[in-house]
Amino acid sequence: MILADKIINERKKNGWSQEELADMLGVSRQSVSKWEGAQSIPDLQKILKMAEIFSVSTDYLLKDELEPENPVAIYNEENGSATALRRLSLEDASEYIELRKKYMPKIALGCFLCITCPVVLIFLAGLSDSTEFISETASVAIGLLWLFIQLAFALYIFITNSGKMKKFSFLEEEAFETEYGVDGMCKERLAAYESTYTRMLTTGVLLCVLSVVPLIICSVLGFSSFVIICMVCLLLLCVGIAVFLFTAFCSINTSYRIILQEGDYAPLMKRKNSKLASVDKIYWLLITFIYLAFSFITQRWDVSWIIWAVSGVLFAIIRAIASVIVKAD
Repeated sequence: MILADKIINERKKNGWSQEELADMLGVSRQSVSKWEGAQSIPDLQKILKMAEIFSVSTDYLLKDELEPENPVAIYNEENGSATALRRLSLEDASEYIELRKKYMPKIALGCFLCITCPVVLIFLAGLSDSTEFISETASVAIGLLWLFIQLAFALYIFITNSGKMKKFSFLEEEAFETEYGVDGMCKERLAAYESTYTRMLTTGVLLCVLSVVPLIICSVLGFSSFVIICMVCLLLLCVGIAVFLFTAFCSINTSYRIILQEGDYAPLMKRKNSKLASVDKIYWLLITFIYLAFSFITQRWDVSWIIWAVSGVLFAIIRAIASVIVKAD
């Protein structure tokens, strides 16, 4: 192991971010990033300080041939003992990334189907109100049938594909140690993918923002209710495509950050997110119950989809508040 990898391993072992380590050393985060990327070497004083902070010898940090005597461990709050961290090899990291590239587009398709499942129902309901081409009863029956078929297909996609990456679920839930070469490989691929990520993210955001424009214009100009309903369908399709782009392409960028244990996937954040997981489940179970109850009682499936849009905004607010209240440790 080289010095860069040892700094990364020791920092992650202690659950520190680059910013936290930089504060302890009295340097900038960029300096720590350059050390970990083997772009520069810390001076002797900083190496001595790191040896003290990490509780290791300077020989271990400076000599490439020396490996840690003991496996990296993390404190387990539940039983009060230290548990050895899992090690992620270069082969496993490459396999995980390839699995994400293969299966996340399928998961993205399932998300698209869930978001757009009311489109046919809404369109037929508007058509029945505007013309005599189809009766209201027939439009509701056909629309609901299509909605449930689309949802069933989406559920099938989720069930058959989500388990494909189960062996790597610990990457998103636990702290782990990477073997030599893993971080360097991920950083290189992350940099190469940055332009694609930015392009897909920008396209998705623009679709979400611009999707409401036709609806607003048609409403202001006084177009017929059927045209406005068509614009609602267009809005859902645009949002569905945006979510597909986020899930299929932006998740590849996320896979690199998961392995690098950066941002929301840093060890401390993982522990916090595990505590917030129960809040997320309760919230979405409650929203699902409200959606189904309202839809079946009122039979207004053409408007009940709004519950999901409002719930998405409220979820972001509730999640932000909960993340401030809940502590990682």
